[in-house]
Amino acid sequence: MTSAVGAPRPSDSPKDPIQAPGTPEELWAAWPEPTAFPELGLSGLRRVLLVAAHPDDEALGVGGVIARLAAAGAHLRLAAVTDGEASHPGSTAPLAQDLARVRRAEARCALAALGAADTDVVTLGIPDTAVARHEHRLARRLAELMAGFDVCFAPWSGDAHADHEAAGRAASAAGAATGVPVLHYPVWTWHWARPGDPRVPWRRAARIPLDPGAAARKRAALHCFASQLLPLGDAPADAAVLPPGEVAHFLRDYEVVLR
Repeated sequence: MTSAVGAPRPSDSPKDPIQAPGTPEELWAAWPEPTAFPELGLSGLRRVLLVAAHPDDEALGVGGVIARLAAAGAHLRLAAVTDGEASHPGSTAPLAQDLARVRRAEARCALAALGAADTDVVTLGIPDTAVARHEHRLARRLAELMAGFDVCFAPWSGDAHADHEAAGRAASAAGAATGVPVLHYPVWTWHWARPGDPRVPWRRAARIPLDPGAAARKRAALHCFASQLLPLGDAPADAAVLPPGEVAHFLRDYEVVLR
């Protein structure tokens, strides 16, 4: 997960919904509508492509799904679109100079925590914050990677983050070309949207329940992303991208995809 312009900076773009104050998880928890979302079954999914715009998107959005699929013996392939190297623009902390390597390692740690250490990880190396400029090439590559697979999970193209949206559009184009169904997972949506928000197509939403084991694996996986959970240093540019209020959105006993 990388914010729209790196780590959140309220003064950078006051009209950017990601930079604005977010919706507390307490409001989402009090919203009864998700209990009525149809449940998405995972049985029968043997070959699954996961698309992540940044290292950690897949764990945040569908970490529980990954844990369930891995436990069921599914073959998982992760298309890592960027290395997330731009999560802290302006930071001069030593760690910021090596974020691509660090975030790739964190993603591997998370997959292991999810019980999916043998996931086939394909690193695409598209520059962080510039996915839209490579969208057509990405769509072609994703079509190659998803051919013959049962389903693809990808970021939602309405997530209000340019990289997430471009990755979602590219996955949709690849799915249309190959006939592989694409399910979209929201990430930043839980920050800027509100329960019942008309900007979100809730009629397309499906719910995936997480048993206690899958939920625990997801919590452990999220702890792997120290570069995003903790400040890199003491300067404002070193601020955590995922403070506790953001992480809370991803600790539920269910996940949501848009069909």
